[in-house]
Amino acid sequence: MIPRSRSLLASLVLLTSLTVRMPAHAAPGGCGSSEPYVSGQGGYAVYRIPAVVKTRHGTVLAFAEGRRGGAGDTGDIDVVLRRSTDDGCTWGPLTVVTAGRGHTRGNPAPVIDPRTGAVVLVTCANGGTVTEAQIMRGEAAPGQGRRVFVQRSWDDGRRFTAPLDITAQVTRPGWRWYATGPGHALALTRGPHSGRLVIPANHSAAPRPGSRDTGREPRYYGGHALYSDDGGRHWHLGFVDGGYDGVTNANETSAAQLPDGRVYFSARDQNGTAPGNRLDTYSSDGGRTLDRPYAPQPALNAVPVVQGSVLQMRGPWGPLLFSGPSVPTARRALALWDSTDAGRTFTGLGTLTRRPAAYSDLVQLTPGTVGVLYETGAESPYETLTFRRIRLS
Repeated sequence: MIPRSRSLLASLVLLTSLTVRMPAHAAPGGCGSSEPYVSGQGGYAVYRIPAVVKTRHGTVLAFAEGRRGGAGDTGDIDVVLRRSTDDGCTWGPLTVVTAGRGHTRGNPAPVIDPRTGAVVLVTCANGGTVTEAQIMRGEAAPGQGRRVFVQRSWDDGRRFTAPLDITAQVTRPGWRWYATGPGHALALTRGPHSGRLVIPANHSAAPRPGSRDTGREPRYYGGHALYSDDGGRHWHLGFVDGGYDGVTNANETSAAQLPDGRVYFSARDQNGTAPGNRLDTYSSDGGRTLDRPYAPQPALNAVPVVQGSVLQMRGPWGPLLFSGPSVPTARRALALWDSTDAGRTFTGLGTLTRRPAAYSDLVQLTPGTVGVLYETGAESPYETLTFRRIRLS
């Protein structure tokens, strides 16, 4: 438990650094922000779904979906990557990590294996003409529904292995939709499961026999996790949030390991009847089971229905950070919040931009610096993926 006086002091320092509340208070090194992806450039109409990690060698890897036909979630979509060796000030050439070849590849969830330093990337795929709604209704033709894949890189993200299908290891009969992350996944570094790779994810289930539902209703969304204890060679299905009660509909999910070793999960509530649009829960056994069901997080009621990111800053006084838009009814005004009580409450730190903004992902760059890769633009949230470096103290 952090002493209250220390918590207040930290908040004051953060608010000072994040003025306007954060006009580009640039991190040390001379650059405050960069644009690794600009829609319409590099052969893609739109870039979406950011995910970012920092490797053992200090390289920042910015993953995204490169969408050739437009902003839609279905179509010819690749998973792409740009690398930075100066903490996000400049970026190397765009590379294709997983090619759609007319089909949909996406939901990148990268993580660094703490034992070997390898980059492990889990993604999802489906046929290029089938939509999420069709998959949820059970209308996808054989071979066109959602599949789950893993890839690895042992050379700091320069090259990746071919995608390996792990769907059978991490699904249940009757599931239809499936999505990993999106955003960085989690490597446990303390406790009895140290070294475990945990991928937060969500799915949809089929209605019970005799139901008049189609399966497209938001109540059939649920959260789950998949994990590996051997660096991504073998995978297991962890907890499954399978209430499907329509009160809380866990969707896109991110995770962080707290200083006490527990895993904190933060999820988008996809049109559930519970107040607000954010849910959270905890796991004390590395994602295998939950300590309690997903429940609303009222401190984040300003966030609309959208993906968000969580990151536990390293160090004895490091806060738990959350990033997401801060207008309840619109994808706009990306902001940061922090928690000094393991996610029970959050305090707003400031707004990165007043412009349209949607998905985001957080990465720690130095002990006092965080990077945010986020969707934004002047007229639409999907014009660029911007990388912002922020000094927290």
